Amino acid sequence: MGYWFLCGKAKVFGFSCGLRRGFNYQQSFSLVNVKLKWVKDKALDAVIAGERELRAACNLVSILSSSPNCCLPIYHLSRHRGQLGLPHDLKLSTFIRRYPTIFHESYVFDSGGTRVPCFELTPEALNLYHEELGVVRESLMDLLDRLRKLLMLTKDRALALQTIDQLKWDLGLPYDYRDNLIPHYADIFSLVRLPDDRIGLKLLSWDDTLAVSQLENNAIPQSEEDLKNNCLAFPIRFTRGFGLKRKCMEWLKEWQKLPYTSPYADASHLDPRTDVSEKRIVGVFHEFLHLTIQKKTQRQNVSNLRTPLSLPQKFTKVFERHPGIFYISKMSDTQTVVLREAYDYQRLIQRHPLVDIRERFASMMRKGFLDRSRGLYKKTTEVGLEDSSKIVHGHKAGGTGFDSEVESDYDLFSEYDSDDSIHCPS
Repeated sequence: MGYWFLCGKAKVFGFSCGLRRGFNYQQSFSLVNVKLKWVKDKALDAVIAGERELRAACNLVSILSSSPNCCLPIYHLSRHRGQLGLPHDLKLSTFIRRYPTIFHESYVFDSGGTRVPCFELTPEALNLYHEELGVVRESLMDLLDRLRKLLMLTKDRALALQTIDQLKWDLGLPYDYRDNLIPHYADIFSLVRLPDDRIGLKLLSWDDTLAVSQLENNAIPQSEEDLKNNCLAFPIRFTRGFGLKRKCMEWLKEWQKLPYTSPYADASHLDPRTDVSEKRIVGVFHEFLHLTIQKKTQRQNVSNLRTPLSLPQKFTKVFERHPGIFYISKMSDTQTVVLREAYDYQRLIQRHPLVDIRERFASMMRKGFLDRSRGLYKKTTEVGLEDSSKIVHGHKAGGTGFDSEVESDYDLFSEYDSDDSIHCPS
């Protein structure tokens, strides 16, 4: 990929121009009807590949590690399925068994004599999870600031917990942030009931030191005159071979010269039918993606922010109109919005420590999946099945159970509804 610098004096993370633009000019600059084509970016698609599986696996790791014995029967894990984002036609046990380097399987009998699969973390996965906890502790203030800045982007400094739950992976928040993070900062956050009767998280006070966007921070080396005129432009980066027509090029140059409205500033005076208003929307999501630790999020997560961010209908069209700023990946049967400037091909330029932890989990998953496909766990599984007495006493079934694509005749957990207490083997 190459950078395109489309106005005045170019810098990698910011642009400048010296034209003062008044309020009347802003309102008269109508929204130009320009459509830019979507072009596949293999490098950024590779960044998204496997993200859904990694996210689900890491969430399961968090769930298992928080259980009393770090081990749970499948019917307990199934209660969290809605938060995992897995395909509806994929059984949870099938997914878990694909990664024996992370999840170890055993069996117990319940009070009715039904054999129930239980899953726990392998020692390697548990050690890596403890490393992750250490990283979270070390970067706690950074994660809190990301959450504070997100709330400062909203009109009421509040978001529904349901919305934050959808974003917690992207923001790097712990899986159990509601119970083990927010209560410790009662001087910063408060739980409130929103107008739609949902429970929300509210930021108690505004912090001017945080109300500076990433684009403004990167523009500090520019001249005072440029900053005074709010004439900031976005880094533009297209996929190699992207053909931009002259008409679109000219429009984009003029659009880049429009005044920049901070995403933390009141924009109620802007006419939503203008390019200036559109540039403000681009600025909001440019900032929002910078708050995520991997500079990307699913498009549906963005759609849920329209009301809290006071955005017009069909505001996500800015992603299609500005493919040099945002890339929409269509991998894994979903659409993911990626901030182009954050990546050098597949490499994330500014890496949060949690990203390294996630990549190590992904490496463990790949190894487990390949080993299982080569039958390296098959022999252990057969031994576990032949000796039922070992299963009763908690003999490990090799971490795989039955074939990864075929459910066992013994696998009755999908219809298992007992709430009897089960003690999994340690």
